[in-house]
Amino acid sequence: MLPFTFRRILYKFLSLLSVVRGYNILTLIAAQYLAAIFVFSPNKSLGLILFDLHLLYLILATVCVVAAGYIINNFYDQKVDRINRPIKSNLDNYIKQETILKLYFFLNGVGFVLGAFISLKAALFFAVYIFGIWFYSHKLKKMPFTGLFSAAILTILPFFAIFIYFKNFSSVIFMQAIFLFIVIVLRELIKDLENMKGAIANNFTTFPVAYGERKTKQVSLFLMTATIIPIGFLVPHPAIGFMQYYFYFVLISFLFLGVYLWKSTHKNHFRILHNLLKLLLLIGVICLVFIDPSLIIEKVIERMN
Repeated sequence: MLPFTFRRILYKFLSLLSVVRGYNILTLIAAQYLAAIFVFSPNKSLGLILFDLHLLYLILATVCVVAAGYIINNFYDQKVDRINRPIKSNLDNYIKQETILKLYFFLNGVGFVLGAFISLKAALFFAVYIFGIWFYSHKLKKMPFTGLFSAAILTILPFFAIFIYFKNFSSVIFMQAIFLFIVIVLRELIKDLENMKGAIANNFTTFPVAYGERKTKQVSLFLMTATIIPIGFLVPHPAIGFMQYYFYFVLISFLFLGVYLWKSTHKNHFRILHNLLKLLLLIGVICLVFIDPSLIIEKVIERMN
């Protein structure tokens, strides 16, 4: 048996990781750095990217405000989570709400200051982003269309910040953004199906609550089909490199996921679908390396020399 004090510290640490979604934060950091290396600035040396202080401030600021966003979202979703995720809810409540809210304001403050280190425009961006996350958690997520699209926009905005930072305005990046946006909206729809019971009990008018399970499935299948448009543009493009095989994998996966979704009737089925979509997004982050595998070797050799 672990000593009581150690167990208490461990539970608090796990509770904190649960509240700020530690897994998502680590994925976000990896995604931003890999996107910076392979997508937004492939011609820059690895050293210039990894030791770019402004880029570091930008990523740290994003991490702070996104973690704070998870905190405030968790605060407003307490009643819903007790129904939809009772185990997670119990773990989240191991740290006092007062402490969590103090951490929320602290992280937002740090994010804003780090943004100010970059520029006044960056500080303003993070101020607007902080307000946007709060407004989504407080009001927008309870509405069918605004909640759905605002969640997707807020998820993709950190990459937009990197996009603006490197000033790399290409059609390939634009199509990748469209693909990512569609998959995130799809994931939000599936998540809303998973959380329908808690939404109904707490008067949240999410898309499935407003239009029903069948209509939500139809829209989800339409979104899966709609990914053919950006994928059809990206796959033959030479700038995508070996990542084209990831997009083939997505199309094949959506064939099976679409059939599974249509036949799904239980919350656990939607949870599996939600987790599979998260896994697809994670694989997409890892596959950024395969845009040009030789690029990382060249940059490392260049750094050593």
